[in-house]
Amino acid sequence: MKRGLQSGQAQPQPRPPGRSRAIRFALAIAGILGLAFATYLIAASGAAQILEAMLVIGWGLVAVTLFHVVPMHLANLSWRELLPRGGRPGAGVLLWIRWIRESVNTLLPVGQVGGDLVCARLVHLKGVPAVSALASMVVDLTVSVLTQLAFVALGLALLLMRSLEPSVLAVAWGVAAGMAILLALMATFLLAQRAGMFALMTRIGGALLRSETSLRLGAKAAEIDRAVRALYRDRRAFWRSMGWRFADWIAGAGEVWLIMYFLGKPVSLAEALILEALGTGVRSAAFLVPGAIGILEGSFIVFGSLFGISAADSLALALAKRVRELLVGLPGLIAWQIAEGRRLIGDSRKTGAPGAP
Repeated sequence: MKRGLQSGQAQPQPRPPGRSRAIRFALAIAGILGLAFATYLIAASGAAQILEAMLVIGWGLVAVTLFHVVPMHLANLSWRELLPRGGRPGAGVLLWIRWIRESVNTLLPVGQVGGDLVCARLVHLKGVPAVSALASMVVDLTVSVLTQLAFVALGLALLLMRSLEPSVLAVAWGVAAGMAILLALMATFLLAQRAGMFALMTRIGGALLRSETSLRLGAKAAEIDRAVRALYRDRRAFWRSMGWRFADWIAGAGEVWLIMYFLGKPVSLAEALILEALGTGVRSAAFLVPGAIGILEGSFIVFGSLFGISAADSLALALAKRVRELLVGLPGLIAWQIAEGRRLIGDSRKTGAPGAP
């Protein structure tokens, strides 16, 4: 410390842990409340009936899980359009990374963005420059939200074309209000990207820390901002990415159709699309609640009632989607940890080799 004071360099202070603890505490409370609400809904709707419905679906959950590869692959094609054409990893590698990304976002309390950071890191380890990896994640997140808003709007339009009863209008207004908030957040996010989001954050951090490291990061942040703007200027790639991602959202309705088919209560493709669109909108609006637990289950009861689906069957639909998330996500988290473990072992071997630094 004396040496630092003598050289006149300010020593960066450690970040106060209070804010991060408060965020973790808030997420934990939200998750506990959501779980309690989901438990209440199951008990109030008849746990025995819901269990019977889940048993009816049975091995159909395997088919639903396998079908999920279709929307996941379409989302992967969307992201691929945003990666450098010369150094893209193979389709299988990108699908593996997408699997891990979705697993992290679905099962871990990371606010639906932690998986994106993991994804950027993994694709960088596979040879994509760090700047391009981060820029692709920022634009891919933008594409995801914009196409999701369009998908929910399509679902609302189909719903209103079916009926204009007061109960339908109340649901439509509720979902539309949530999407309006999400649209405002996305507009702010787009403005931040246009203004140079990474450079701005680095300048703020540099003003607080006043270190040489922040100056070096500032140059890298400006490079990332330029890469983000370059992706938006490549309109062909951007709109192709939008098209693939919108197809991904529509394909997701196939899961609802399959679940209801195996439940013995089939719905039309239009009804499946409406249920998926409304559920997707609610889940996005409740992104601060881990997994939107409780909120998603309650919303399916409300939405299912519009099509004459009982509360027990609606909860069976929601729980079947949860089981699919576990069947896809848990192996994805394991695969992620195995990959990280192998990398650490490889790094330790390189470090321990004769002549290694």
